[in-house]
Amino acid sequence: MKKCGLVLAACLSTAAVCLSLPQQAVARPAYMTAFKEKYPELSEKVAEAKCGVCHGEGGKNKKVVSDYAKALAGVLGAKNVKDAEKIAGALSKIESKDAGNGKTYGDILKGGDLPPAAK
Repeated sequence: MKKCGLVLAACLSTAAVCLSLPQQAVARPAYMTAFKEKYPELSEKVAEAKCGVCHGEGGKNKKVVSDYAKALAGVLGAKNVKDAEKIAGALSKIESKDAGNGKTYGDILKGGDLPPAAK
């Protein structure tokens, strides 16, 4: 009986340690780097928006993505692409996609604004 108590205490201790470790971020730094390189004139707005360029609630809700992010994902065709040339090419391709209100993403970005936020 004493051994069962020790085993249970060890299991609970291990679980507590594992649960208290910080959660791993599933970030896409290559996407942000490519975006900043392609649109350096937006660097201040990107620095302020951070993940909010593509994600909902100002970047806090990673499960909600903007139409711009969906378009980028569609052109990339895979999750977490790390090839800088592929990402840059995808950013160029989605410039011609419709962003609403008769504008393309390219029109918005070249006009000095970020794509519409996720809803």
